[in-house]
Amino acid sequence: MNPAQIKVKRIESVLMELIPESLQSLSDSRLRMIDVIEVVCSRGHSDAKVYMNPDGYTQKERNEVMRQLRKARPIIEEHCLRDQGWFRSPTLTFIFDEQIEKSKKIEDLFKQISKRNPEENIENVEVDDVNIGDNNES
Repeated sequence: MNPAQIKVKRIESVLMELIPESLQSLSDSRLRMIDVIEVVCSRGHSDAKVYMNPDGYTQKERNEVMRQLRKARPIIEEHCLRDQGWFRSPTLTFIFDEQIEKSKKIEDLFKQISKRNPEENIENVEVDDVNIGDNNES
């Protein structure tokens, strides 16, 4: 890793601690319950994507949480700015991490396959034969 990559990883680590801390200070109990999984900063660390655990939320609840987070984003950024003494805080973008659900679907498919044919190896299964759902990546 070069020094720039180390700096980005360090900022991501700090944000992983500060964002949940700032969410806990908010008055909305729904926002205090959010589980932050990962923070990924851009190369210039001016933007950061905050991935959240989608488990336990319906689509309607997710939309409401996202609406509340858009309102609370300046407060969270200000908290990070004050705590670290930065000149500028990264612009935060909150995203529910759908990769967890996709990986659970894949694991469930492998379990179903192993139950049907316990003597066959999973390695014989063609990945193209498995329909995971929406393949469009943003």
